[in-house]
Amino acid sequence: MFNLAENNTNVKTEITAGITTFLTMVYIVVVNPIILSDAGVPFDQVFTATIIATIIGTLWMALSANYPIAIAPGMGLNAYFAYSVVGANENISYTTAFSAVFVAGIIFVILSLTPFRKKLIEAIPNNLKYGITAGIGLFIAFIGLRLTGIVTADPSNLVALGDLSSPSVLLAIVGLAVTLVLMSMKLPGALFIGMIITGLIAFFTGQLEFKEGFVSLPSLPEGIIISNPFTAIGDVVTYGLYAVVFSFLMVTIFDTTGTMIGVAHQAGLMKGNELPRARTALLADSAATTVGAMFGTSPTSAYIESSAGVAAGGRTGLTSLTVAVLFGVTLLFSPLIGAVSGISAITAPALIIVGSLMMGAVTQINWKELDEAFPAFLVILTMPLTSSIATGIALGFIAYPLMKIASGKWKDVHIFVYIFAVLFFIQLVFIG
Repeated sequence: MFNLAENNTNVKTEITAGITTFLTMVYIVVVNPIILSDAGVPFDQVFTATIIATIIGTLWMALSANYPIAIAPGMGLNAYFAYSVVGANENISYTTAFSAVFVAGIIFVILSLTPFRKKLIEAIPNNLKYGITAGIGLFIAFIGLRLTGIVTADPSNLVALGDLSSPSVLLAIVGLAVTLVLMSMKLPGALFIGMIITGLIAFFTGQLEFKEGFVSLPSLPEGIIISNPFTAIGDVVTYGLYAVVFSFLMVTIFDTTGTMIGVAHQAGLMKGNELPRARTALLADSAATTVGAMFGTSPTSAYIESSAGVAAGGRTGLTSLTVAVLFGVTLLFSPLIGAVSGISAITAPALIIVGSLMMGAVTQINWKELDEAFPAFLVILTMPLTSSIATGIALGFIAYPLMKIASGKWKDVHIFVYIFAVLFFIQLVFIG
């Protein structure tokens, strides 16, 4: 079924690779509920929804596309959902925001079935893509620093160094140091193992308690949040969430496509510049995003942590099938995960480190050409400073064509970028 011999692999290698990928990305079942709970979504709801979306997307990738790539709710998109969409708008509830995610998922499904998706990706300048990735990384890292208290609010300078002598801040610093040491040792699952060690320190210092036990049956306190697609579309129209849908859609498309191509290159699965079964693979992500919104989680994306499994020898869908099965097992450990998630010092180091890894995209930006570099810089700068991923993307898309026109290179800009620039300008200035 998985063409193991054709891909020069075997069952043992594929399962080992699946376990490796799982260990490197299982932190999401802790971190995602923490971030979305800031938007008011019940922890148990997000915990279960996160795993459901991960299983659906990863199983699709395994059984239909036969790739060793895992799908799960994306870092950055969850922060955008919690802080920029719900947190920054008092009139938008998390239920309404999930409508925007659902609609974005449906559009993503449609785009994945047409050539338009490929043309859209090709139209966006590479330097803006790199800027978006790096900006999200900086934003995520800032959230991690703020949650731990390493960085705190300041009336005169906006932010300042927190109280490094407080137990929670000390625990976060120790957890960050331990995880960085493990990652420097290239230990598979370093992020997850770092969480375990930090959690043990928190337990023995009295900061972590397990009042509700360790194991329970999975639950969905809110049931199915989005059940009627027409109601979801109505919410988007009523609240004018077009820019939100566009931001979800664009970040998901670029992040997923870039990750898939990168992992496929690493695994030797590319055929020239083409990714075989690309349409089927993209459908895995779009389907998971749509279903995930129904149960209560932010958009999904292909996970770059899949590269750890590929490095361990994973070459087929059997690797991702193993990942899906292991995530299914974690459904039984909601009380344990819930207790751990209450201590930000345990989980926030993962945000800081993932943010640093995403910042690596700045090395790909062409800093020698101002009309290429500055729009990317604007994206990176404004995402954390405005606490809005969408605002960063919008300002980058507005600045790029303006600078190209000024430098006499207006013909180098795709018509789609001009259209996006006008739409973003209208959204920022007249809609807000």
